[in-house]
Amino acid sequence: MKRSLVCLFLSFMLFYPLSADEGMWMLHLLRQQKLAEMQQLGLKLDDVDIYNPDGSSLKDAVVQFGRGCTGEVISPYGLVLTNHHCGYGQIQQHSTLESNYLEEGFWAMTPEEELPNPGLTVTFIEGIEEVTGWVKECLERDREDDTEGLFYLSPSYLNRLARQKVGEKFLADHPGMEVEIKPFFDGNQYYLFTKKVYSDIRLVGAPPSSIGKFGADTDNWMWPRHTGDFSLFRIYADKDGNPAPYAATNVPLRPKRWLTLSTVGVEEGDFAMMLGFPGTTNTYYTSWEVAERRDIDNAVRIAMREIRQETMLEEMLRDPAVKIQYASKYSGSTNGYKNAIGSSWAIDMRNFEKQKSVMQERLLEWAAKNNQMQYGDALAEIERIVTERASLRYRSWMLTEGIRQGIEFAAVPTASAEALAVALSENDQERIEELIDQLTDEFHQFNNKDYNREVDRKVARAMLKAYTDGVQQEHQPAIFTILHDRFAGDIDRFVDYILDYSLFGNEEMLQHFLDDPAEEVLRNDPLFGFARSVREESRRLHSELAGFDTPFRLARRTWLEGLLAMEGEHALFPDANLSLRLTYGQVKGYRPRDGVVYSHQTTLDGVMEKEDPDNWEFVVPEKLKQLYREGDFGQYALPDGRMPVAFAATTHTTGGNSGSPVLNGRGELIGINFDRNWEGVGGDIAYLPDYQRSIIVDIRYVLFVIEKYAGAHRLIEEMGL
Repeated sequence: MKRSLVCLFLSFMLFYPLSADEGMWMLHLLRQQKLAEMQQLGLKLDDVDIYNPDGSSLKDAVVQFGRGCTGEVISPYGLVLTNHHCGYGQIQQHSTLESNYLEEGFWAMTPEEELPNPGLTVTFIEGIEEVTGWVKECLERDREDDTEGLFYLSPSYLNRLARQKVGEKFLADHPGMEVEIKPFFDGNQYYLFTKKVYSDIRLVGAPPSSIGKFGADTDNWMWPRHTGDFSLFRIYADKDGNPAPYAATNVPLRPKRWLTLSTVGVEEGDFAMMLGFPGTTNTYYTSWEVAERRDIDNAVRIAMREIRQETMLEEMLRDPAVKIQYASKYSGSTNGYKNAIGSSWAIDMRNFEKQKSVMQERLLEWAAKNNQMQYGDALAEIERIVTERASLRYRSWMLTEGIRQGIEFAAVPTASAEALAVALSENDQERIEELIDQLTDEFHQFNNKDYNREVDRKVARAMLKAYTDGVQQEHQPAIFTILHDRFAGDIDRFVDYILDYSLFGNEEMLQHFLDDPAEEVLRNDPLFGFARSVREESRRLHSELAGFDTPFRLARRTWLEGLLAMEGEHALFPDANLSLRLTYGQVKGYRPRDGVVYSHQTTLDGVMEKEDPDNWEFVVPEKLKQLYREGDFGQYALPDGRMPVAFAATTHTTGGNSGSPVLNGRGELIGINFDRNWEGVGGDIAYLPDYQRSIIVDIRYVLFVIEKYAGAHRLIEEMGL
């Protein structure tokens, strides 16, 4: 009896959270799901103020920035605020040794100085419509064409349905408009998103990395935090306000809605909500998937990235030019690395395996009472598949982390070289000339301004040693027989052979080949051979793992169908999938461990306490120190005279929420989300109310940096302050 009560209590916690802060909720369902709770916590708005399908609302000021971040419109002239790390790639691309915007910051003091960013997009959500019934009718209609039974999750199929739903004329009549149908709850629900995509996006402002990335990788995922993680861009459109490619004649967008900024600040316990585009969560993992995540996915990522990062960082600290080249690559790697560490910590600390087991047992009991035995069968199938695919999954992760993503030259394209070899053998001169041009372009794309051959050489030596130590020889790519036979396992000589004897090794080698193209040179090129062999092994592993995909996905769909049937369709929130969501909670500190208490707010005092001029992560700009010494904080100071920097809130976030606007109960912008704390990373699997915190740069610090540090007064005026 006692054991049953414990199980019921744990399952109650899983599906009816004691904290109101859990969840990533669909905007159009707020009234049915969470509006009353939000208003009890301090929301002063109605649901139509947040999402109004028939008029302007807060959602019209929230954008997807690029393809993996969030931003918010903060002026009537299309000014977009997002994180510094979201705009990092664009800031880096505009940086040179002479004009190093990463180190010095960038501020466009006039509209003419705003910098274009080819390939960058900003996306507005125009509408959200549930289409579950219609999609299921289409799936039934197209059953004969669905040979593998996976149309229900296929993006290409679902997006064909989306275009069919709205009609090609609608898309033709609305420039920049896109439509997408996304599956939710593993294909048990479907929503149609109508989107407007702008592609002329210009860099307006960014603080130096010593502000925008202060604390860098040491402080990543940590609280207390002192990072001014923001950057500014502007959306440009044609004269009619429609999306258009970059053109000098384009004008700043006049948006439907922009956010009001509040400089009042926050107090402990204040209501806070966030809109954004969270990327991926795994709330409905089974216990076996939890163990797989910890013991294979996370374990390999942690071990292999640690080796790569140590090698890169050593070279970055040695040479300022390398630091610019590899800053974005290093940052991208460490982000996933720390996430994996935090995820595994939470899995063990909070016993997620046990939590998920209780959830499974609860469904099994419900299914037995309701004669729905397919749900138990689905769970048994998930367990079988996770067990049987373990070895293949480990090898796939090792190949991906250790070589495909770990070694840059492993990613060079080989199709043009193979086609050119054929053309040379057939003496097809027209084709030869075409492919030589293509090969030359590919070389320059590979050997670009952000590539350093000697860094790649050192990284490759370290990664290949770790890979060959961890994967049995018979399971390594075929090219590794050269390493073991010809070079007797000498990895350094093997890597030198690949780089020094390839026509992609350097400009001189390529030019030597172009002067006298020869088929055998291409067929025997060691770098092409290595990349080709690694890709072949990757395809083989992918193919073997794919054999599990269909039964696994079908079993998961049934498992989620059971949870929805048991709990009700509006009781649960769907896993994140880069669709627009809302999360809410309170401004709040926390107790990470016994005897330690973290407050909700940090200040510029903490920046100065952390300053270390000998550590690139904690260098403080002289002008910021001067403003601090003089106490020149303007209207942005706290009542006690200190300058706020960041605050923490209990909102439930994940990757993709970077740059999300944090709003008070009146819908005013009070901060920009940029990270989570270490202890809360496991919230992707199960929310941790006592530990999970969003880390948010205070809007007052953003405005202080723009006005006092940068002197960009035109931007302050534009925001209507």
